[in-house]
Amino acid sequence: MAKTDAAAAAESDAGESVLGYEQARDELIEVVRRLEAGGTTLEESLALWERGEELSQVCRHWLEGARARLDAALAAEPPTTNPQD
Repeated sequence: MAKTDAAAAAESDAGESVLGYEQARDELIEVVRRLEAGGTTLEESLALWERGEELSQVCRHWLEGARARLDAALAAEPPTTNPQD
C-alpha cells in the first residue's frame, strides 16, 4: 500500500517513523504544556520549540491530506436534489 502524501511528508519532516495525527497532536500538547509551565533552560526551551514546530508541520500535513480526501469525495458525489424544490 502506498503512503499518502501526508504520511510521506510527516516521515521526512520528523526524520523518524511516521507519526499519526493523534500521536503528533498529543506530543504537541505536551510540548506546549512544558513550555507554558516554564522552569526549563533556554536550550531546553529552544529544543522544545523546534520539536513543536516539527509536530505542528506533521499535523498540518495530515489535516491537508484529510481536506484533500474530503474535497475529492465531495466532488465525486452526484448532486442531490432537494425534494422541497
